[in-house]
Amino acid sequence: MNNNNQRIVFVDYIRVVACFLVMLVHASENFYAADASGLAGNVSMLANESNRFWVAFYDGALGRISVPLFMVVSAFLLVPLRPGVTMRGFYRRRFLRILPPMVSFLLLYTFLPLLWGQMSWEQSWNDFRMLPFNFPSMGGHLWFMYPLISLYLIIPVVSPWLEKAGAADERLFLGIFVLSTFVPWLTRFVSADLWGTCFWNPYFGMLYYCSGYLGYLVLAHYIRFHLSWSRRRRIQTGILCLLVGAAFTGWSFWYMGVPGKVLETPMLEWSWEFCTPNVLCTTFGAFLLFSCIRRQQAPAWVTGLSRLTFGMYLMHLFFLSNISPLFVGGDPASPLLPVGVSIPCMAILTFICCAVTTRLISLLPGSKWVVG
Repeated sequence: MNNNNQRIVFVDYIRVVACFLVMLVHASENFYAADASGLAGNVSMLANESNRFWVAFYDGALGRISVPLFMVVSAFLLVPLRPGVTMRGFYRRRFLRILPPMVSFLLLYTFLPLLWGQMSWEQSWNDFRMLPFNFPSMGGHLWFMYPLISLYLIIPVVSPWLEKAGAADERLFLGIFVLSTFVPWLTRFVSADLWGTCFWNPYFGMLYYCSGYLGYLVLAHYIRFHLSWSRRRRIQTGILCLLVGAAFTGWSFWYMGVPGKVLETPMLEWSWEFCTPNVLCTTFGAFLLFSCIRRQQAPAWVTGLSRLTFGMYLMHLFFLSNISPLFVGGDPASPLLPVGVSIPCMAILTFICCAVTTRLISLLPGSKWVVG
């Protein structure tokens, strides 16, 4: 691992790329959302074959690794706890970093869209009343904050085990985690009640405690402390996993998509959940490739952007929701530019706007309470 003032260089690259991929995903949703929100809701519709292919490519093959990469990076940097750090101390440090910006943007997404007519007072008030329980309707991307909080809550619990566990023990757990990634498919295509789940026990099935983002946490620790592969083997394995996983993820959307037909979004995105085998495979491959970066120091612009990515992620829907209509124009079938060009252009413009805005805010006193 290459370090520069305690920074792990390839992690900065991951943060920047993963942040951009989040925006690429949400830019893509404008071309299969069934309403004018710009984001895919409960139902979706593809206008034509071009949209079908490019959404599958950008949103599926490329973009699905964005959230898991952030999870792996968080665990890679934080697990195990440093000597002498208590659970209380860990919670205080981590939550003071993420909760104030999270609360700030929960409120901003609840009220700020009123200024440009994107929501009504009734919707804003309903969102405000529900803030103690979930994210507002205009801030759907903030769902990510809740699993991240959950990951932080569990880190001090599993950290002592990871310090003592050997490579074989962690591989055994990861094997169980891999098995758990098939649960979304089994519950969708075989039975909604699986391995002990039923109407009186709807959530806590057999693999519940070995599933979810905890698996990515253990994977990050295993890669950092037990994976001793050569750079050549990491590159070869990384390329293979990345291509195989991305190809399946993109194909799965393309296969289910029927242009002109309204589809239930969960069925259209049937293999796009972040804890499915294909997304895990793609994420593993991408992380291995990033870990092969040998630079002793990242370029200043990469390090600078890496420090801004949390704020950029939090605010990006404000910009994207106003940039996307310029390209889509209310007709996903006939955007301003071909859809294969429109999606990355929307994401790039959003990325630039977020970077500039976050940087300017970061110069203000107390900015850490808003953009981290």
